[in-house]
Amino acid sequence: MRWFGPNDPVSLFDIRQAGCAGVVTALHQLPVGAVWTEADIRTRQQLIEADNATHSPLHWAVVESLPVHEDIKKGRASRDQYIANYQQSLRHLAACGVRTVCYNFMPVLDWSRTNLSYEMPDGSRALRFVWQDFALFDLCILRRPGAEADYEPEVAAAARQQFATMSAEAVAQLSNVVLLGLPGSEEAFELAGFQSLLDEYKTIDAAALRENLYYFLRAVAPVAEDLGIGLCIHPDDPPYPLLGLPRVVSTEADLAGLLAACDVPANGLTFCTGSLGVRTDNDLPAMVRRFGARIHFVHLRATKREANPRNFHEADHLAGDVDMYAVVQALVQEELRREAAGEATTALPLRPDHGHQMLDDLHKKTYPGYSAIGRLRGLAELRGLEYGIRRALAEVPQPAEVAYAR
Repeated sequence: MRWFGPNDPVSLFDIRQAGCAGVVTALHQLPVGAVWTEADIRTRQQLIEADNATHSPLHWAVVESLPVHEDIKKGRASRDQYIANYQQSLRHLAACGVRTVCYNFMPVLDWSRTNLSYEMPDGSRALRFVWQDFALFDLCILRRPGAEADYEPEVAAAARQQFATMSAEAVAQLSNVVLLGLPGSEEAFELAGFQSLLDEYKTIDAAALRENLYYFLRAVAPVAEDLGIGLCIHPDDPPYPLLGLPRVVSTEADLAGLLAACDVPANGLTFCTGSLGVRTDNDLPAMVRRFGARIHFVHLRATKREANPRNFHEADHLAGDVDMYAVVQALVQEELRREAAGEATTALPLRPDHGHQMLDDLHKKTYPGYSAIGRLRGLAELRGLEYGIRRALAEVPQPAEVAYAR
């Protein structure tokens, strides 16, 4: 499970009792672009392992995330120094035995939602994204120049009409949700200076951002390869452009391109079924079969598209639009392929992503999407699904081995 450090209301003992052995965390307290020192890394490891002698052992399994500085994304002259810092952080992580590192390449914002407490039919609360609400923020609150061209005329008109009836409190609430900072951070962007951050991308289109990503990968992935680290990019969330910003890790073609840009095994993927599953043109089981050898980390969650397919909410882990059975079956088959090939690393680290806020957690303050009980429910469902698939594969003769892309 993901753990945001000492201030996370979900404790390490909660994670133990969920049946987890691996912790997914990061040094959220350090500024983006700073070198992660061995001392800082070992301090976090010691905190995670402090009770291992007397209780079920935990270890730091995956870094999520080692963030990429905005100057790298923008291709500024200073990027080489930040890339050097990134390389040094990887060396320090490897020296401490942490060898799976997740990151993303989304400009300015991380994942985006418009509602953090959408009530589900059972009374639990989920994360939700509504295209009209996002248009309302962009057109009426932020008032981004040129924003009108990014929305269907009927959506823009409805957003303006909705804005005219909103209270100041509702406007502030939507604004705060959209401007949330990185996961694990208590800080959000300030509306007053937010447009200036977007303006810095005015001359950076999708092609330029993609080249900046490839430049980063060609410098960093070979270092990760030498260190035995799996470097795994997280897809865009949602997987389409927002606020005039390009996004280039959204489709199967995007993933194929970035893997080919630096074709070493260390350059790999965080396969997030929730992010990729928002798009109707992403065939998730087929993508696992195609890219399985380059998947280093897995996020399992299901999103549900609504009447307007740009609207979606976080569904139960075995519901929504993701064919979780087919995805987990493909992931298990990839692990079995690795075992048969005698590869050094056969297990795919995975975590349940974005659980519903439910039961006692409805009365607690938690990081959005990361309350304990909803993720525990998702983990239990996914464990049962994997168990059934493994039993079925063991008991039923399998067809000839599938060829996997590398």
